[in-house]
Parts: sequence; C-alpha cells; structure tokens
Amino acid sequence: MAEEEKNIVNINGEEYSREDFTDQQNYIVEQCRDLQAKRQQAQFQVDQLTGALDFFTKALIESVSKDSEKEEVVAAVG
Repeated sequence: MAEEEKNIVNINGEEYSREDFTDQQNYIVEQCRDLQAKRQQAQFQVDQLTGALDFFTKALIESVSKDSEKEEVVAAVG
C-alpha cells in the first residue's frame, strides 16, 4: 500500500501514476520531494534558532535590568 501511494502523484486535484511519467517527469517529482524535505528541515532549524535567539535576548534584557538596578542602589547609597 505504501509503495502504491508513493507511485501516485496528485497535481491540481488529479492523480497520476508515476509509472506513466517520462524519466524527466519522474526526475522532477524527485526534485520536488527532495526540496520539500529540505524546506521542512530548514523550518525545523529556523524554529530552533528562534527559540535560542529568544532565550539569549531575554537573558540580555534581564542582565541589563539587574545592572541598572545595581547602579540605582549605588547612586541612592552614595
């Protein structure tokens, strides 16, 4: 069943059998599948980078806020 589904391509709502495709058409299908996989991997990496950037941005903001609080305390005491 899985092999049969892999050999069916849906284009604009119509199903086509890859067995009926030319070599060039099959090559294009493989290119599209590879690009879809790469796009998914790239999105996965973007999600990781976004999370890491958010973490470090918040850490910097907290660090700067703590430094400002320390300066205010020193100024009030001094």
